[in-house]
Amino acid sequence: MTKGDLINIASQSANITKKAAGEALQSMLDAITSSLKKGNNVTITGFGTFRVSKRAARTGVNPRNPNMKIKIPAMTLPAFKAGKSLKDAVRK
Repeated sequence: MTKGDLINIASQSANITKKAAGEALQSMLDAITSSLKKGNNVTITGFGTFRVSKRAARTGVNPRNPNMKIKIPAMTLPAFKAGKSLKDAVRK
């Protein structure tokens, strides 16, 4: 499913235009992104939680030259944990 598919479904189920549904979806995605940038979690009850995950710096191996070690820097990544309702719906 793509972003366009989500817009189509939202516009049909809410009986609004595709433009309005697209703007609503984009504003929701922007709000989640800005909250994660600040380091805050976003919890949608019954759906799941978006959070920020931190990875420590580590040493890795260059796949082209296994004898060469490379340094992988520390980084911050987005993560998602599914809520109980979503898990139950997918499990059937």
